[in-house]
Amino acid sequence: MKQYAPISENNEILCGTGNTAIVTGWTPVEAIARHLEPHEYAAVGSLYSIRGIDLLVRNLLANPHTRFAVTLDATRADKNSGAIECLLWFVKYGFVEGVTEFGNPAWVIDCNWQPDSGLTFQGKGYIDNQIPKEVLNNLRKNISWIVTDKVQDCINEVRAANKTKSQPWGEPKIYPIPEVEAKLFPGQKYGHRIEGKTIAETWVKIIHRIKTTGTLRPTGYGGQWQELIDLMAVITDEPEEFYFPEPNYLPIDRTFLEQYKPQILEDAPYVEGVKYTYGQRMRSWFGRDQIEEVIVKLIKEIDAASAVINLWDAGGNTARRADGSSDHHHSGSPCLNHVWVRVANGELSLTAVFRSNDMFAAWPANAMGLRALQQYICSEINDRESYCGQRLVLGPLIIISESAHIYGNCFDFAGLLIAQHYDRNSKEFNDPIGNFVISVRHRDIPRDKGEIRVDRISPGPDGELVQSFFGTKLRELVDRIISECPGIEPSHSAYLGIELMRASICLISGEKYVQK
Repeated sequence: MKQYAPISENNEILCGTGNTAIVTGWTPVEAIARHLEPHEYAAVGSLYSIRGIDLLVRNLLANPHTRFAVTLDATRADKNSGAIECLLWFVKYGFVEGVTEFGNPAWVIDCNWQPDSGLTFQGKGYIDNQIPKEVLNNLRKNISWIVTDKVQDCINEVRAANKTKSQPWGEPKIYPIPEVEAKLFPGQKYGHRIEGKTIAETWVKIIHRIKTTGTLRPTGYGGQWQELIDLMAVITDEPEEFYFPEPNYLPIDRTFLEQYKPQILEDAPYVEGVKYTYGQRMRSWFGRDQIEEVIVKLIKEIDAASAVINLWDAGGNTARRADGSSDHHHSGSPCLNHVWVRVANGELSLTAVFRSNDMFAAWPANAMGLRALQQYICSEINDRESYCGQRLVLGPLIIISESAHIYGNCFDFAGLLIAQHYDRNSKEFNDPIGNFVISVRHRDIPRDKGEIRVDRISPGPDGELVQSFFGTKLRELVDRIISECPGIEPSHSAYLGIELMRASICLISGEKYVQK
């Protein structure tokens, strides 16, 4: 018997000495492994997304004594990700030479639906083209692929395969994983704030911030990510029907969003060994519907600061786990931990806290799902009760990502996204501290040097005057403004500095100043 030796992500793969690899999709690996002995399997590993297929292939090539692969496609999350179906397409139909959506050469798994395939996923997966074509085809041919959609069926198939004696189908082959070096710049370690009108705009700004100032860290799974700690994203004006740019550079589309929203909004029956959904955690995991409780709470007490939804299981919940263990003891613990809903000035805002957030692949879907939850809560309150005779409106969506990261295999994609879309999405700013109107009063009598006047006006269409600054010395004027307006956006601050320099030059020269 030969021990399975993973080449990467080794902390997420349970290794044994059998001849069968188990691909669990989104089902936690422990839900399968605890029913088997290590000699009954070669390895048990998850497959959360299509990008994991390349790594799965590398691991199987490095362990040719593995002759069977049992896949488990058991959850709604599996259907949404399409990873298992894309893998099975690779097995059944193969791959073609091509490029990724960002133009990098690769073997392409082109999942165009066919009536006899038995699969419904339509999309593309990619495998490193440094792995020879004939090697990939040998892998497809020499491993017996078994498809299951229930935990018990998966276990039964593994035990049946383990009874078959087999020899390795080839020699171990290891292909180096290309390393991508990130371009890092100095930046604050903790506490970041990014604001945008839409989720799409905010996402591009987030990716840019992580790629320019994020810290490279090991993931604990054999790879690396680039990370910011405690990132707060504020989305102010996401439209009710959701905004998708044209062409769509987001990693999701409207069809995916409609499939994903039920994972946030709806309950799901509890099945042992099947990964939870956020909706299940909020609707029934703790024996109560917390979303409904928040709605009722705010109807009774519209100004309440205690409309809270908790998703972290601190233990003792024997209805879900017989041993009453907490989420600290399970690798599949929820990334979304806390939701807070607040009504202020007729606006309903929603704040969500993620302990860990894949900002490139998952954040746009997370954000749109949470916005759908915010819309639902607001609509339910409006339909049941009026607020001072008026309907509530949607306020901002705030998402706090305690670990905001991009995985190493997405660095190239992130760089291309920034190159193509960051400039356009970062030019406009709507600073909540207001706007500044600058004017220059020239000398009108001898010994009168004139002065620069800066009026701070409130944001929005009313533009009410709230503060004025006067001065002749540029540095003193800038220092007073920054001191009085500590929350000014960096881009706004830079603009203000440029305009004040122009105004100072005009004050000295006597030329007319016109703000740009």
